[in-house]
Amino acid sequence: MKKRDILLEGAVDAAYAAGKVIRKHYSKKLQIKEKSGNQGLVTNADVEAEEVALKILKKVEPDFALLTEETNSKGKMKKGQHGMWILDPLDGTTNFIHRFPMFCVTIAAQIDSEVEVAVTYHPILDELYTAIRGKGAYMNGKKIHVSTTEKISGALLATGFAYHRRGLLSTEMTSFEKVSLNSRAVRRPGSAALDLAYTASGVFDGFWERHLAPWDVAAGSLLVTEAGGKVTNFAGKAFDHHGPEILASNGKIHHSILKCL
Repeated sequence: MKKRDILLEGAVDAAYAAGKVIRKHYSKKLQIKEKSGNQGLVTNADVEAEEVALKILKKVEPDFALLTEETNSKGKMKKGQHGMWILDPLDGTTNFIHRFPMFCVTIAAQIDSEVEVAVTYHPILDELYTAIRGKGAYMNGKKIHVSTTEKISGALLATGFAYHRRGLLSTEMTSFEKVSLNSRAVRRPGSAALDLAYTASGVFDGFWERHLAPWDVAAGSLLVTEAGGKVTNFAGKAFDHHGPEILASNGKIHHSILKCL
């Protein structure tokens, strides 16, 4: 079995294990804390899901660096390291807390500077999105493709707002208004990783957001490109999952969305 296939298999196992934890806690009373620095909410489900996922990922590739949300792993490759696991065990924690079933586990394997493997798992709907660079994107083993919508006027788009609303909300609402006026509709589900998976599968025609973390977008950006879509920053330049913004689309309406942003 080739290296990337092994990484994908391990990431899938880790995503399923984390998803099992999330489902276990979904109908139970949660322990909820505010992260330091107003960085969002965390529950005991987030922490437990990350622990079980990391236990599997470390066995699959123990020499990888780690970039994770809950354990604050910095994601710095040491000398001799050529890979990194990027993990968000529960993207959409606020949704999870309020029993709004739009959240997921999302895992990426980065080799050198490129994300090569992506897994996003929706544990409530049991939807598993996977991709290996150059081999296409899949949902539950079936190949997926971005939408064929040709004009923004017929597009269903998705976005999200930064957790730090003060000083950013005005800018984000201006973008929301411009895109809304030019598109069919805009949704704001609250999980960037799922929004990207749905863009890859053609549910959404595009997605944009500012101030996301690498673990929010690393897997999803590969899903979109492997499904035939396009991912850039707001200037239309090459996307960097460590960068401040993301625009993902089916490619056909990419320029039209950029004009609104």
